[in-house]
Amino acid sequence: MIKYSLLKGLILIISSAFFITGSWAETQAATPDAAEMWEIIQQQQKMIEQLQQKLEKTEQQMQVTEQQVDKTVQTVEAATEAMAIAQTSTGGAAWFDKTSIGGYGELHYNNLSDNNATIGGDDALNRVDFHRFVLYFGHEFTDSIRFFSELELEHALAGDGAPGEIELEQAWIEIDINDNHRFRAGLDVLPIGIINPTHEPDTFYGVERNKVESEIIPATWWEAGVGLNGEVAPGWNYDLVVHGGLLSKTTGADTLRPRSGRSKVTNADNQDIALTGRIRYTGIPGLEAGFSGHYQADMTGTADAFDVDATLFEGHIDYKHNSGFGLRALYARWDITPPSGIVFTQDDIAGWYIEPAYRFKAPAFMPGDMGIFARYATWDERGRGTVPDGSYVRFESWHVGMSWWPHQNVSFKIDYQNESGDADADAVKDGINLGMGYQF
Repeated sequence: MIKYSLLKGLILIISSAFFITGSWAETQAATPDAAEMWEIIQQQQKMIEQLQQKLEKTEQQMQVTEQQVDKTVQTVEAATEAMAIAQTSTGGAAWFDKTSIGGYGELHYNNLSDNNATIGGDDALNRVDFHRFVLYFGHEFTDSIRFFSELELEHALAGDGAPGEIELEQAWIEIDINDNHRFRAGLDVLPIGIINPTHEPDTFYGVERNKVESEIIPATWWEAGVGLNGEVAPGWNYDLVVHGGLLSKTTGADTLRPRSGRSKVTNADNQDIALTGRIRYTGIPGLEAGFSGHYQADMTGTADAFDVDATLFEGHIDYKHNSGFGLRALYARWDITPPSGIVFTQDDIAGWYIEPAYRFKAPAFMPGDMGIFARYATWDERGRGTVPDGSYVRFESWHVGMSWWPHQNVSFKIDYQNESGDADADAVKDGINLGMGYQF
């Protein structure tokens, strides 16, 4: 190699120069005899040989280094090629650039008394509960094909004898048909009401989800199915889903109760097919006005001898003005036609609420926003205690409270509730609720 030959020559020239200079100096001092001259030549030759050995060792080390550099370059090129393949297969980015993680959670403290403790026992609460811990996982396979999932742990601990559950609430694939319409299949929450599709704790007032939506609709309600969603005109959106229906009980304290009929897509045998549709108007900034309908021919499933026709209608508005004023209102009603053989004392289960609110900038010494609200609600709920099976009781409640958002996705809440109901109503609760919630 040319560079090594030049280095050798340079060393030999430098060595010779030292030799000649040293010999010349010694000659000036005193001319050595033949024996002394031979000894000097041998010493210089030995030094030259040692330098040549070091040079050869250095050359070998440099060759090894070159080989290692070549291997590193090959490895980097291979990795770059693999990255390019990954980017091509995912539409221009590696898989991890197309995967997202999020979630939400909420911690509650309830201090509630039961004003009807003589009916069905005392249901007072003095409890701290990390009610929900939820993780989202999403992935975009391409610009037009995406995945989303929601995995939830309730009440902090699940398992034998534990109060909580681990639930897979969403796991769906969505494919764009065109710019305005999409196809979706998998496990999904049904497009009914306000809380069912959007239930993160920083998005609503009050510590607990309102009873009208949790009992009547009932939120959170998810099923396996296929559907379409999209925009039919500017500001007008639609959802249409074909999915498994309820498996409501035909006897006992939860007779034909919609909330008790949710299968949660586990051991969901003999479900009847159901259909849910929604139309929403969002053409005015800050406004959502929606109407949903749901129908299934047999809300008890196909394994029994009963065909229980059931229809749900729901309508709502959710308005947030830029001045800070907000208003939510919702009405939901089930029309149920039970056959002979099922004890059911009414033809419909209904509820409604209205909730004005005002959100404003927090004082200067606090970050974020604050908000105040009031809510009036009335709803039908399964009677217990002395109420016969198949009977519902009318409840009503007032909630007033405040929320503080130090960050737009973090909220601290307090509210006071006052419930009342029919004479046979069980668990009529008054008291204070505190909460903390977040999403990311």
